[in-house]
Amino acid sequence: MKLVNNKYQMQGVDLEKIAKEFGTPLYVYDGEKIINQIRYLNKAFSGLNVKIKYAAKALTNLSILKLIRKEGAGIDAVSINEAHLGIKAGYQPHEILFTPNCVSFDEIKEAVALGLMINIDNISILEQFGNEYGSSVPCCIRLNPHIMAGGNAKISTGHVDSKFGISILQKRHILRVVQTYKIDVIGLHMHTGSDILDAEVFLKASQIVFDIARDFENLQFLDLGSGFKVSYRDGDVTTDIKLLGKSIENTYKSFCKEYGRDLELWFEPGKFLVSESGVLLVRTNVVKTTPATVFAGVDSGMNHLIRPMMYDAYHDMVNISNPKGTKRVYTVVGYICETDTLGWDRQLNEVREGDIIAIKNAGAYGFSMASNYNSRLRPAEVLILNGKAHLIRKRETFEDLLRHIVEVEV
Repeated sequence: MKLVNNKYQMQGVDLEKIAKEFGTPLYVYDGEKIINQIRYLNKAFSGLNVKIKYAAKALTNLSILKLIRKEGAGIDAVSINEAHLGIKAGYQPHEILFTPNCVSFDEIKEAVALGLMINIDNISILEQFGNEYGSSVPCCIRLNPHIMAGGNAKISTGHVDSKFGISILQKRHILRVVQTYKIDVIGLHMHTGSDILDAEVFLKASQIVFDIARDFENLQFLDLGSGFKVSYRDGDVTTDIKLLGKSIENTYKSFCKEYGRDLELWFEPGKFLVSESGVLLVRTNVVKTTPATVFAGVDSGMNHLIRPMMYDAYHDMVNISNPKGTKRVYTVVGYICETDTLGWDRQLNEVREGDIIAIKNAGAYGFSMASNYNSRLRPAEVLILNGKAHLIRKRETFEDLLRHIVEVEV
């Protein structure tokens, strides 16, 4: 999003006109940004046989999945329906890594029937998998490295108290199960969290994976997850992807030489690929002055963007309707019947009722975590590609709220 001739644009498309054409609230994604992020990652790790598996949970719109597939990235699915969406978008089942958590074995069997690469994250499922399939279906094992990392406790997934992965302290148990059922383990996986700034976290995790990998003879890939930090405000320090690529290249090649063959190195970026591509456009309903605060109340809320309330996440904001207005301080809030602050004490160009505010970095975990709370409708989605706006999801209607309701006589 750029300010050009006093108008905020995305790929030359006027965002205020987009808001008028498609209405608000509205998610808008920059397809060019997504493409560039994928290419940037591939270039940073060009010295290695790297495979990118997009963490689809960040944003599952079919058009976005198709765009990412066209750039050669696979996907990581955490539910069977995400996998079905991937297949609907054109992915071959073997291009999808299935990494569920606390699901029933029936869902695992459905994933096997689809032909997905299964990533198992607990001993119970590993035993059931071995009993059901033996050596006939290859799989990956997700390990918990006991590393505390990430920008928020709710998105840190590799620490000792996390529900994710099989503890590295259970290595002997894992090996007993694998040997008993002759399970064909072809991959090992770790994911320590999101918003990881320090490249050393990935290097530390890789050494843990290397140590355990020596006990598995048939590996084809190692997966270090992701969690690359993106910029949320001017001056934010982000994960140095180029440095990470250079730092891990020599150690990975040395391990592969010791192991006896080259293994693929997988990463699963989600937020890194789509977060900065997205903005949420909202319309100001009211400007409300109280003795303590000036509120800008908008036609959206935590039902559409829950991250500020759930993770204390910061999203930069811009008044695209009045880019030259005098700067004033506002707290931007939504229309939900409880506190749903989207931004506290923000300096914005003077906000008037009817002005469009763009909430940045809303591409990841925005629409995908949206709900119908307060019986509000979920917004439309637009993809800007090759300088043209494409509607990729219609705005919900009241009829959508009623679609699966079954009325009974009372």
